[in-house]
Amino acid sequence: MRFQKLIQSSGALLLCALSLATAQAATGGEPAALIQVDVASCLAATAADDMDKVATACAAVIDNEKTAKGDLVKALIARAALYARHDQIDRAIADDSRALSLDPTLADIFNARGELWLKKGDKPKAVQDFGATLKIDPNHEKAKANHKAMAREIERIGAQMAVAGKPSFNCARARRAVEKAICGNRELADLDREIYGSHLRVLREAQSPAETRKIQREQDDFIARRNAGYGRPGFDLKKAMQDRLQQINGVDGY
Repeated sequence: MRFQKLIQSSGALLLCALSLATAQAATGGEPAALIQVDVASCLAATAADDMDKVATACAAVIDNEKTAKGDLVKALIARAALYARHDQIDRAIADDSRALSLDPTLADIFNARGELWLKKGDKPKAVQDFGATLKIDPNHEKAKANHKAMAREIERIGAQMAVAGKPSFNCARARRAVEKAICGNRELADLDREIYGSHLRVLREAQSPAETRKIQREQDDFIARRNAGYGRPGFDLKKAMQDRLQQINGVDGY
């Protein structure tokens, strides 16, 4: 009799526990199991380059707060790559940035975002991302090539900025009116420096001493005409300098 009562009591407890679990599920309590979000359709749509399907399939994964972190990163990376292929650079950067905020160890994504910054013309941010890639993976070949190219470009830009508005001669020693005019005008100063640089180039390329002397004579004649003509009615210093630059470099520029 006591055994029968024990069974009845245990059954009541089990029924109560099941009822409680059902009530919790119905009223927003702990779910019986985690809902799995399918990332496969998003990845398939991006692989097929189907923008229409991506808009819904990837959004269903990315905008679902129950998506597992790993699947969310995969979906963001896939959609970013598709956006990049279709030149939707800002959207691609946004997805890559979110993926990197979730997992800052993704060397390939830092490099990919760096290339996107480069397309936007933001070279400092591009260099920063290429550098971040190399911190994670010092042997990342694409990032090494990108970083090296950008370092050279930034160095070149820095060198140009350092001499911008400065002629080929020392303005502190300028005595002639034409020299002072060149020093006082950034555009003329840049033209003078370009003329001088191009002149040095053709001198280096000269095939014989006679050709070298001829090139130097032409430059000396130009400077003499420039000095004598400046200040006279009808003399256009800027045009004279532009003509000389074109004469040195040829019609095609170089």
